[in-house]
This record gives sequence, structure tokens and C-alpha cells, in this order.
Amino acid sequence: MTQSLSQAMAGFEPTLPLAVAFSGGADSTALLLACVQKWPGQVLALHVHHGLQAAADDFVTHCQRICDPLGVPLWVKEVDARASAGQSPEDAARRARYKAFEALAQENKAQVAIQSIAIAQHADDQVETLLLALGRGAGLPGLSAMPARWHRAGITYHRPYLRVSGADVRAWLAGQGIPFVTDPTNVDERYTRNRIRAQVLPALQRCFPEFRDTFARSCRHAAQAQELLAEVAALDLQQVGVPPPIRALQTLSPARQANALRHWLQSCHQCAPTAAQLDELMRQIAACQTRGHALHLKVADGFCERRGACLHWYNPGLLTSNHSQ
Repeated sequence: MTQSLSQAMAGFEPTLPLAVAFSGGADSTALLLACVQKWPGQVLALHVHHGLQAAADDFVTHCQRICDPLGVPLWVKEVDARASAGQSPEDAARRARYKAFEALAQENKAQVAIQSIAIAQHADDQVETLLLALGRGAGLPGLSAMPARWHRAGITYHRPYLRVSGADVRAWLAGQGIPFVTDPTNVDERYTRNRIRAQVLPALQRCFPEFRDTFARSCRHAAQAQELLAEVAALDLQQVGVPPPIRALQTLSPARQANALRHWLQSCHQCAPTAAQLDELMRQIAACQTRGHALHLKVADGFCERRGACLHWYNPGLLTSNHSQ
């Protein structure tokens, strides 16, 4: 069930001190203020300067003006968030943000040991994420949408507002009398997420008033199923070996082979094949019936190839390739 912001904060118990991802927008302002009210003196703010628009410097100034009277330290990190060829602007910005958070935590660890970072994404953001995943034909990892809590690079990330509607977040903030900035890119309907927000969510509200709850339930089902698949893949790879021998992969059913290959690529090489790449990889694995049969295929930002009896992945652009895995 959806929650009020106050209910969400009552159940939010991160390890302190807590860092809040603070853009200066309405949602992150509400989260920062609510956290400061609950844990005065135990909260700091992280601001990522994307450098993608002229107003970026003004956003930093605004954030400083909010943080100073609250007694909240503001840490700012400038990043290059420009998208590379074939990458969406949203994905480039997201990746840059998390790298910036990790860099800030590392750079300031002697001053404050950050173990927890809170992000202000809410129930409407979760629905948008699910719809984007459906639109690109995603599998279970995509349909799981965003987790409420996860670990990365020694930091626990939290999304305490995933069960709070965006309208409720803004209604709470309106009662606090704290100003916020509006990023013009958030209303630019050239971006798919913004079109979903402006056009699809109102239609869902009219047709399915409880859509935030029901969609969230579907995300939880998908996440549970993906967790089970990950456990099966880990067991299969334990039996097969890493790097995986071609002959051993051929003994797996197509579904288990695909599952094991995805898990191997993600867990050992932090990459994900497209559906077409995975299908072609499995076709080539099946065709390897002689010792001299070669296999070389582009997968994600690297290549899968046969070396001796085993399948390997490597990225020629890395100074140190993952040949040993």
C-alpha cells in the first residue's frame, strides 16, 4: 500500500551519518528536510554538478542556501555526464551520479565515513521505471524496477519514498515553506520518461486509481523471480566452472544456459548482453562441435571468444582485460 511521507520516514532507519542525494528539486528537498528533522546533526547533502545546462551553477548556489541555515554540510562533485554513442542521456546522467557519490564518499572518508545514501525517488518514479522497462522489452531485472535498498561499493543506498506518491511528497513540502528549483529537463517531453509522467500517469490514474500499489506488487514478484534465477545460475556456474567450458554449457537446457551466461557476464564482467547478442552467442556455442571451431562475438562493450575449451569475455579497451575470468 502507498504511504504518507511521514509514515515512510517513521520506518526509515539507515545507518548514521546519512548522506542525502540533493539536486535542489522538490523531491530531494523534501527528503533532505525530513531527514534533518529526524536526525539533526547527522545528515549531509551530496550534489552532483552535471554541467549539462547553464543553470547548473545556479543549482549549486541554491542548494548551499538551503543547506546553510539547516546546518547541513554540502558536498559538490562536478562530472561529465554527456552520453556516449548509443547511450541515452538519462543513463549517462544516472551512471555519472553514482560514480560521483562513490567518489565523494572516498574523498571525504577521513572527515565522515558515509555508509548510507538516501535518494528521493518515489512511487511515481517507480511506475515510470517499470513502464520504460516494458517499453524496451526488458526481462525480470528490468521489470523489478528500482529496489528500495541495495549495496554498492561499500555503501548502502536507500529509497525511502518508493511507496509515497509524488503528489504527497510535494504536498508535504508545501507545508514546510522551503523553496526548490525546477530542472527544465524534467518537463521536456523529448525524453520518454517525461512523456510518461505528463501523458501516461494521468491516464492510469483515471483507469486504475490503485496503479501505484498494483504495479509495485508486480515489481516485487519480478524481483523475487529474478532472485531465484540468480540462485539457479550461481549453482549452475558452480557445476560448470568459471570461465565456463563450452562442452559443459552445451549440457544445460536453453533456458538454463541463457540464465547462466547472463549471470556469468554480469557477476564476473559487469556487462549485460542484448537479447540478440545472447541468442547469437548460444547459437555459436551450440555450433562448437569440434576442437578447432572458433567463436568470436561482440557482447556488450567487449567480446566473447573461445579459448581452448572455455568461453571467455574481454574488453580490448581496458588496460587490464578480464582474460583470467
